[in-house]
Amino acid sequence: MKNRKAITKEEALDYHKFPRCGKIEVVPTKACYTQRDLSLAYTPGVAQPCLEIEANPELVYEYTSKGNLVAVVSNGTAVLGLGDIGAAAGKPVMEGKGVLFKRFADVDVFDIELNTKNPDDVIKACELMEPTFGGINLEDIKAPDCFYIEETLKERLNIPVFHDDQHGTAIIAVAALINALEIVGKKIEEVVIVVNGAGAAGIAIGKLMLLIGAKLENIYMCDTKGIIYRGRTEGMNKYKEEFALVTEKRTLEEAMDGADIFLGLSQKDAVSKAMVKAMARNPIIMAMANPDPEITPEEVAEVRGDAIMATGRSDYANQVNNVLGFPFIFRGALDVRAKAINEEMKLAAVHALAQLARQEVPESVCKAYGVDRIEFGPEYIIPKPFDPRVLTWVAPAVAKAAIDTGVAQKTIPNFDKYKDYLESRLSFAKEFTRQIISVARQKPKRLVLPEGKHEKVLRAAQKMVEEGIAKPILLGEEDVIREMAERHNIDISECEIINPAISPTRDKYAKILHEMRQRKGMTLDEAQRRLVRISDYYAAMMVYCGDADCLLNGYSRNYPDAIKPLLEIMPMQEGYTSPSGAYFMVFKDRIVLCADTTVNIDPDAEVLAQIAMQSADTCAKFEIEPKVAMISFTNFGSVKLPRTTKIVEAIKKVKDKYPKLIIDGDMQADTALYRPIAEEAFPFSDIKGDASVLVFPNLEAGNSAYKLLWRLGGGIAIGPILQGFQSSVHVLQRGSDVNEIVNLGAIAVVDAIEKAKQKHK
Repeated sequence: MKNRKAITKEEALDYHKFPRCGKIEVVPTKACYTQRDLSLAYTPGVAQPCLEIEANPELVYEYTSKGNLVAVVSNGTAVLGLGDIGAAAGKPVMEGKGVLFKRFADVDVFDIELNTKNPDDVIKACELMEPTFGGINLEDIKAPDCFYIEETLKERLNIPVFHDDQHGTAIIAVAALINALEIVGKKIEEVVIVVNGAGAAGIAIGKLMLLIGAKLENIYMCDTKGIIYRGRTEGMNKYKEEFALVTEKRTLEEAMDGADIFLGLSQKDAVSKAMVKAMARNPIIMAMANPDPEITPEEVAEVRGDAIMATGRSDYANQVNNVLGFPFIFRGALDVRAKAINEEMKLAAVHALAQLARQEVPESVCKAYGVDRIEFGPEYIIPKPFDPRVLTWVAPAVAKAAIDTGVAQKTIPNFDKYKDYLESRLSFAKEFTRQIISVARQKPKRLVLPEGKHEKVLRAAQKMVEEGIAKPILLGEEDVIREMAERHNIDISECEIINPAISPTRDKYAKILHEMRQRKGMTLDEAQRRLVRISDYYAAMMVYCGDADCLLNGYSRNYPDAIKPLLEIMPMQEGYTSPSGAYFMVFKDRIVLCADTTVNIDPDAEVLAQIAMQSADTCAKFEIEPKVAMISFTNFGSVKLPRTTKIVEAIKKVKDKYPKLIIDGDMQADTALYRPIAEEAFPFSDIKGDASVLVFPNLEAGNSAYKLLWRLGGGIAIGPILQGFQSSVHVLQRGSDVNEIVNLGAIAVVDAIEKAKQKHK
């Protein structure tokens, strides 16, 4: 039911006006900092691709953005529940459409508002724009003009044309309908269906339901004049005529009597509680009028306890939202350079969405909606709009259907790789973590997880097994762990479980631990107690003794408490006296490792040098060229203080040991990361604004910097990665989610693989 604060008029207007007017901008994808850049972007360099395209027009897809550019075209005659408000007034909606295309599927958009009510003008404009765009999304054009425009353009153009008000709504609604029918145990060919609203969306839904098996004689299509019946003349057109029934019924109320399904695309309050009460058992009610449904879920609940309810609103369960369709349908169509979006492609999207809703919902999606769990059932029959998996389910299904039906001009040789590519389009972080996971899969290691009794740790362990990343070892009482897994339907059948309290190796570990720490005040009895009571100690001893390859802890502990056993037990790599912590910050076009962000409060020159070397080593493990910038508030000695001279000393220490490593400083962060400053003011520096490692002078600076980059700079933080130990041991941030645990688990495995290689050199 409702769970969100209503949006005020002032909020909506401020959102569209500040900090700059509108919702979209044009951003170049190539560098344009220097005169040479300008010469390549425009004259004379631009002549070369122009000539190539003139010789071979298909090369327009190689040298321009056409293949990822969609026109959102509208004349403002049927805008989003507002009606005929005109082209200019409809522009905020079209800009919004562009935002959704980009946000959900990385499709670029120009919104085109045409000041005409003549459908032939719209057709002509689209024909003339065909060289610019890879596809056309028709939007908010009144019926029946929209049908005529789309049909004509599909005949004349060789790029996909899609009227989202028709097909987008239809695809989402029918996917939800398939799942609702599954839940109530009814068959599409047997149910009686009422569609209220015979405009673009209503007609499209009717046609799509016929394609999945609905019987025409069971569909009551209604408009403002009542049921569309054979022989009716008032308010008719050829599109409505397709759904005219031979029936004595004339009103919506009569149609609803005994109906199994109601699909509303009309207006607020079109349906009464009495109508709902008269429906068949287990009715399916999809009241999709915007902004207010034909009847609210609260009103339905007052008269029916057996109804499955959906609306078009985000503050109710089961939102039928077009954003689940159009971005991903176009993504799939563009990626195979489809000449059209046909019925098979629409059906592929329908079935992909329906199947996705039956899968386990990731924690990240639940968190986005402020709930602990989302499960397939009456309150969840369609995926959530912010579920990132929609892209990798719908776009491949659409692309495959395009290939299979012969409208594609490109093929996709490997759909598994295509899904990885799709994830990387939206997030460079996804591509980076996929690369790490791919390396981990080649040689999965024994990963000990000392906090085995926690649900999220168990879910992460299951996912690591499914992904082939690691061989998890769970520590804790076996009956407690198995009960937790069973209660939450988590498969840990391939995970080893060890209870330190009864483990046969406990005494062996205690003896070794005591020998390590006896001159630090630890007795044998205390060593045994720690191994049993604090599983982090047992886990560390497993790695130390070679009974596990890597370790990941910290989910339920403060970072200092989680790292303490590692500092007491695990030996450092040769040449290091202190570990350090780092985060990969992943942006759309670059990855930067920030260190130290978790361990050393105020490092001296020696420790700073170690942090720099450890960070360079971490980058190399993950195939990132290390270019280390030592960050300060000054540039290259402009201010001489102990806090800046220690940086210079640290650089000298690194250079003495690794003369070929690219390292420079002291320097400000923008000098390290922004090429124009580096090249113009400091051309002597080995770092040309392309640093891949930022080493901060103290923990306060490092921790603050990575969190600012994360929360305000749009970076994705991957870590923390613990550097400097001989073995692969890592500490999570307390309360990490499942994906964060899995990602750091993959990093731990890759770290273990690389350290094993170093031992055998």
